[in-house]
Amino acid sequence: MELLMEEGKPISGGDLAQRLGVSRQVVVQDIALLRAENKKILSTNKGYLLHLEKREEESSFVRIFKTSHKTEDTLEELNTIVDYGGRIRNVFIEHQLYGQIEVDLIINNRLDAAEFMEHLESSKDQPLNILTGGCHYHTVEADWEKNLDFIEAELKKKGYLL
Repeated sequence: MELLMEEGKPISGGDLAQRLGVSRQVVVQDIALLRAENKKILSTNKGYLLHLEKREEESSFVRIFKTSHKTEDTLEELNTIVDYGGRIRNVFIEHQLYGQIEVDLIINNRLDAAEFMEHLESSKDQPLNILTGGCHYHTVEADWEKNLDFIEAELKKKGYLL
């Protein structure tokens, strides 16, 4: 917990393991135990991140967007959201067999979006929306509701919004 608090940005499981002198599996197990104690630890494609609750005066607006597109349009979708001041918390799908499947993303800017795409392109894995014919949801936060309105209008204009 101390390392996650001090770092303030995601730390990979391998990096945590190295710093603590344990195996990556021990880190995974310890993170699960900490979550069981209601510690707010997010797992992102960049590593583990401690989610600190915002103070009342730092509150933001949140909206869930239901979208659909081809995998090759993912970067354009992400950039559209961050270009209008959105911060993408997660992606989730509604799977017929398994129910809701959710993954924390924490994409705040174009650099984060590009890094996510690099991981996607270098991985043998497929994005979640492959399981649902392109349909997926993003929880997006912004400092102003007007930003979310712009994001919604632009996603609709590009044909991504359902």
